[in-house]
Amino acid sequence: MNEEIEFILDTAKEAMHNAIEHLIKELRSIRAGKATPSMLSNVMVDYYGSQTPLSQVANVNTPDARTISIQPWEKNMLQEIEKAIQLANLGFNPMNNGDVIMINVPPLTEERRIDLAKQSKAEAEHAKVGIRNARKDANNDIKKIAVSDDMKKIAEDDVQKLTDAFVKDIDEKASLKEKEIMKV
Repeated sequence: MNEEIEFILDTAKEAMHNAIEHLIKELRSIRAGKATPSMLSNVMVDYYGSQTPLSQVANVNTPDARTISIQPWEKNMLQEIEKAIQLANLGFNPMNNGDVIMINVPPLTEERRIDLAKQSKAEAEHAKVGIRNARKDANNDIKKIAVSDDMKKIAEDDVQKLTDAFVKDIDEKASLKEKEIMKV
């Protein structure tokens, strides 16, 4: 196979893989009833003037299925962490006892489960758009290179096979997340 085509296919595969990685990260942050440290993965804390991920300023644990505990490495960060959690708008009410911030994760209502399932579907659709954009870019690049029409057709078919495989992976991940969310 032509080196240019191989490069285009590798670039498309990498872009599609990045879309999947982003989807996984987003799905992890959608809670499914059980408390996990990843629920706070998008929380950014003002750490001496710079926005820093919560995990870099505190130890985040789940002592049980309904509780998240956050122990900052510096006690003076308690208020900043509490404020950051509230600003993240996750629906949590952090409780500061002077040493540790505790979050009680309430059980999900049926209505909230449906909203979260919709949110996970939207994230999956967003990832599919990323996959389709990578396919479009690859096909446009294939059309520009100087090879036979047969080679271009084979390369476009390879791009479509990649696209189909990644879209199937997205559907599977979204379906698993939806089942996890809807499980009472």
